[in-house]
Amino acid sequence: MLLRTAPFRDFDTFAGQFFDSTRRGASAPLDAYRDGDTFYVEIDLPGVDPASIDATVDRNVLTVRAERTRAQREGLRRVITERATGTVTRRLVLGDSLDTDRLEANYDNGVLTLSIPVAEKARPRKIEIGTANRELASA
Repeated sequence: MLLRTAPFRDFDTFAGQFFDSTRRGASAPLDAYRDGDTFYVEIDLPGVDPASIDATVDRNVLTVRAERTRAQREGLRRVITERATGTVTRRLVLGDSLDTDRLEANYDNGVLTLSIPVAEKARPRKIEIGTANRELASA
């Protein structure tokens, strides 16, 4: 059994949701990195139903939305509720060097992993150096 020892804690939590600007618009932490010819974005979305995740790309803006809910059962009486619920949204502006048409997404162990290949035109390429055989014109 869990016991509450702070009688005003629920009020503080409730008031904080309305007056604390850092709690509005919940966000999910992410890591982004490049490995070879692929760019990766890993977003923490623990406890989210994969069916609630929506990822879209519009004009190089990647938007990820997910919904985290609490189980509601008849007779359930919550004693403590500290885990955030609701909609989480992350937006990232992607560079033109990424091929967003081939973006792939996988959700595993509470982490959404997006892999975006680097566009062929943005990959480093070897430039062949030619020689010009110019004959010198004698004057």
